[in-house]
Amino acid sequence: MIHDELYEKGLDLRRSMFGPAGAEEQVETTTDFNDKIQDVVTRYCFGDIWQREGLDLRTRSFVTLAMLVALGRPHEIRIHLRGAIANGITTDQIREVMIHSFLYCGLPAAIDGLRAFEEVLSESTTEPNDE
Repeated sequence: MIHDELYEKGLDLRRSMFGPAGAEEQVETTTDFNDKIQDVVTRYCFGDIWQREGLDLRTRSFVTLAMLVALGRPHEIRIHLRGAIANGITTDQIREVMIHSFLYCGLPAAIDGLRAFEEVLSESTTEPNDE
């Protein structure tokens, strides 16, 4: 992988949102099989799109969580819940995203989102602040 400014910006953002497990550990364990995906995630997702003007990180986290609930992606929901917490989204706000998703994504998707949220909260030593 090429380590240029965009890549470094992406790695820095991944580190701040997901900690070492979502940054260094992901890219250091890259193989020939998944190196292109890790490059796209680091360089383009987090080095470019997540850092564009127009939406702050909190708003991007809200939108991302809602889309992942809509797509029924509980594994990615768990990952992005950690990022949302790091971006300052509160417990109440996350719960409201999950409940609101029921209206547009259906009950099973909302339940999966809430289950993922409960799992992330149970493993965390620090909870997001309530409003």
